[in-house]
Amino acid sequence: MTAYRHILLTADFSEYGETIATRAKSLARVFDAKLSILHVLDDIPMPDTAYGTIIPVDTPSAYDLLEVERGKLLALGAALGVAVADLRLIWGVPKDEIARLAENIAADLIVVGSHGRHGLALLLGSTANGVLHRAKCDLLAVRIPDFNAI
Repeated sequence: MTAYRHILLTADFSEYGETIATRAKSLARVFDAKLSILHVLDDIPMPDTAYGTIIPVDTPSAYDLLEVERGKLLALGAALGVAVADLRLIWGVPKDEIARLAENIAADLIVVGSHGRHGLALLLGSTANGVLHRAKCDLLAVRIPDFNAI
């Protein structure tokens, strides 16, 4: 097996985010790989920006909702020892932006959380499933509990 050189952790700041982040950090340590972190803003309205907009992580914003998300990303990066230059905030559709960024930064492994849904929820799709079909690199879907699964 070829060693991974660049791992992209997708952060959604859910209650299981720490489990996923720990897994990504452990893999980066085992493979001596660079670790980058991406958070896609898909649930807050962004004024006057188009999808796919990269939000500067190192520049404060006057937009309160954005500052909350930026603060969470900076805290996660600090906790994992990831440089600010390797943190990304992008506004858009998660499955598209994750695959796009992974290709742009030459990541060879994407780490995402997955609820392992079945039935109707699977037909409607999930971020992990969407990334799997778009990404040109490996994907690790870390299973997390889903108490609302159908």
